[in-house]
Amino acid sequence: MPKRSVTTSVVVTTGLVAALGLGYVAGRGAGDAGGGPPEPRPTAPPVALVNADLVPAGSCDELLESYVDRAVEQVTAWGWVGPVVYAEAATRDLAAAPVPTAGDRAARTSRAQSTETGTNVQEAGVDEADTVKVSPDLLVRLRGSDLVTYDITGDEPVEVSTLELPRLRRSESWRGNAREMLLVGERAVVAIPVDQGEHTRVLTVDLADPAAPEVVDTLEVGDPVSALRLHGDVVRAVVDTGLPDLDFVEPGRGRTRKQAKAHNLRLVRESTVEDWVPSLDGTTVDCSGVAWPDDPDAPLGTTTVVAFDPATPQERTVAGAAVAAATTYFSTDRFYLAAGAPAAGPWGWERPALIDCWGGCFGGDGTTRLYAFELDGTDTTYVASGRVDGRVRDRWSMDVVGGSLRVAVGPTQETGSFNSVVTLREEGSELVEEGRVDRLGPDEEIKSVRWFDDLAIVVTFRQVDPLYAVDLSDPAAPRLLGQLKIPGFSEYLHPLGPFRMIGIGQDATRRGLSRGAQAALFDVGDLTSPRQLDVHAYGRTSQARAALDPRQFTWLPDGRTALTVITRGWGSPTAWVSVLEVRGGRLENRMVEVEHGQTGAEQVRLVPLASGRVALVTSDEVTFFSV
Repeated sequence: MPKRSVTTSVVVTTGLVAALGLGYVAGRGAGDAGGGPPEPRPTAPPVALVNADLVPAGSCDELLESYVDRAVEQVTAWGWVGPVVYAEAATRDLAAAPVPTAGDRAARTSRAQSTETGTNVQEAGVDEADTVKVSPDLLVRLRGSDLVTYDITGDEPVEVSTLELPRLRRSESWRGNAREMLLVGERAVVAIPVDQGEHTRVLTVDLADPAAPEVVDTLEVGDPVSALRLHGDVVRAVVDTGLPDLDFVEPGRGRTRKQAKAHNLRLVRESTVEDWVPSLDGTTVDCSGVAWPDDPDAPLGTTTVVAFDPATPQERTVAGAAVAAATTYFSTDRFYLAAGAPAAGPWGWERPALIDCWGGCFGGDGTTRLYAFELDGTDTTYVASGRVDGRVRDRWSMDVVGGSLRVAVGPTQETGSFNSVVTLREEGSELVEEGRVDRLGPDEEIKSVRWFDDLAIVVTFRQVDPLYAVDLSDPAAPRLLGQLKIPGFSEYLHPLGPFRMIGIGQDATRRGLSRGAQAALFDVGDLTSPRQLDVHAYGRTSQARAALDPRQFTWLPDGRTALTVITRGWGSPTAWVSVLEVRGGRLENRMVEVEHGQTGAEQVRLVPLASGRVALVTSDEVTFFSV
């Protein structure tokens, strides 16, 4: 691939705050997917970083020095630092959660439902990438290495075209790699992990003529893309650059620990900036586009946000921070980077909570660092940062309403052995703690969180399923209103209106042993006394796919019906759609067999259409599903 031109503009203001404009702008003819010299384009509006906690890199040497200074503390005789064991927190507190205060409140309908493109999302106004997207007349899906379009205006979906997505090498394999896309007007943006997920290909496909889709831009990202989001017409990709894969050695065969560590330290000190920051189309992101934290204990790595409008995909802005993100969350006008002990190990398993620790707890100082970026068009402006003791489990544990950031955190060595809900506000360039509720689920871990305008529902689990209702109407004084303890737990929560909520998760014995998937209906009309109205158990070894991927859950409000995908155990060759009708306080279930094959279940989607119908997408076909 030809390298693209890189231009940078720097704007310095006087006074207490300095603003560094960071613009990585690449130009190429819209229809040129490879070959020919790049065409320079005007510099896009600068991406600014405004805060003392992230220091703009004055040069590549300065940026590299910041990486190396932090990295040498994490090098051992075996390479990068590995698991360490901590004793349980000295502040261990087994006290029960605080007694709910009196008062009768009703929940308010959630802000998040399925988007116009058919995806069940976390945040209204922020579309998320998926394998299937729809417009009023068209359904677009990813099937293997193909992008397939369907006309959905007739009695049955009709396949219109199949576009084989381009590869750079014949030997290049996409097998097993998740492909996802966004639909922006008449263009699709497709992210494809390649080479075992080591880097990502981002394609922009013109669908103006659905019968003849055309790839109009190809962007090669040198690292994994962990999130793809849409704000209006602006696509944002979050790029995760981990620790460099250096040629480390280990003790043994005539090499002592001291010698091995000395060798590994030398490799880190001899590393180059290209080892640490991502590349776009083979060109390393401009060093001035990456800021480093003025905090030696911040997790080491690089998180970069690439923003562009698919109408002009060659014009991109890039903002990077030399911090490894444990998770990221997008609201309608903010991007939050949570940097702390990651929730998953290098092979995907969940790292144990501090309260158990029998397998060894992973390192870190027990604190999650939070960085807030303002979003405006393709601009990304770093505005505030702060920290909270505890671990943010995933993106669903974060939410913003009215300028208040709400975070659900689990235990670490800096907390008691309980969970908390913390509210923070932007005060100048700092995220300042405003209020908190502690001692939720002592000795248990957070399984799911759902946020409303002035309410948090938090589910924890170890042996029974405590469901906590937290009043957030006054961010400075959040309070626990009520709790419900039942066997099992909900891994995904979805509001069904002002007073009802459904939970998809696991049935369990009172000793905490899983008995298979379940769906539970809750009444949250009186938050001081939430109730479980009904439960449907799917049987032993069953697995509710929405617990793993909420995009496999669909709520049809007009018919008061929930659709979710169920399998029998891991790698089951059969998948069913559970059709759950909510009638009064009861769940009426009907199972429809829809898919066969070891990898088919993860591809099943049930997409609500503007016509009122529902499209069923399986690994082989698209049909209309009879609800």
